[in-house]
Amino acid sequence: MTPFFPGVVRLAVLGVGALLAAPALADGRNDFDPAHTRLGFELRTRWGQVLDGLFPRYEGSVEHLPDGRQQVRLRMYTREVEIDGHPRYSEWARGGQFFDADRYPVVTFTSKPYDPMLLYDGGTLEGDLSIKGISRPRSLQVAPAECSLPAIGCDVVATGAVRRSDYDMDDWMLAVSDRVVFVLRARVRSAKTP
Repeated sequence: MTPFFPGVVRLAVLGVGALLAAPALADGRNDFDPAHTRLGFELRTRWGQVLDGLFPRYEGSVEHLPDGRQQVRLRMYTREVEIDGHPRYSEWARGGQFFDADRYPVVTFTSKPYDPMLLYDGGTLEGDLSIKGISRPRSLQVAPAECSLPAIGCDVVATGAVRRSDYDMDDWMLAVSDRVVFVLRARVRSAKTP
C-alpha cells in the first residue's frame, strides 16, 4: 500500500487492472474471482483516524483484445458501500454528499488497453474513473508481481489516489480528508473464451 497523502483515497481499482493483464490466459474475457478479490478505499479524518471502505458488490473483468493487449472493466456498486466498523460513516458514504448511491449507484473504471507484461513488471495503468456521473482520466500504479502467474497464483495489487472534490463529493471537508485512496487486490477466475 502506498503512503497516504492527506485527502486522498486509494484506488483499490488499480489492483484490478493488474489482474486483467495475466498473459497466460487465452483470448476472451476473465472475470474477477470474488473469493480472492477485494476492492476498497481508504479515507483519513483530520484527527488521523483511518477509515477503511469496501465495495462488497462489484463486477470486474479483464478483456483479452485481438492485438494481444488487455483491458480492465470494473463496476462497483455504491448502495452496498461499507466503512469498516462505522455504521454512521457507511450511511454518509452512501449518502448524497459522498457517493449519492440513490442517484449514482455505480462507480466505474475502464482501463486503456495495456500490455500484459504490466502485471509482471508493474507500472502505470491508464484509464477513466467515473464517480457521480463525472468521468476523469486516472493513472493507477500496479505493483510488480510476487509470483510467476499474476492474477491467478497471486494478487494483482493496484492503488491510486483521487480528490473527492473533483467528483462533487465535498461534504465534511473539515473532518475528512479530500483525498481518497483506492486499493485493489484482485485475481481472475479460470480463462473463458468469447
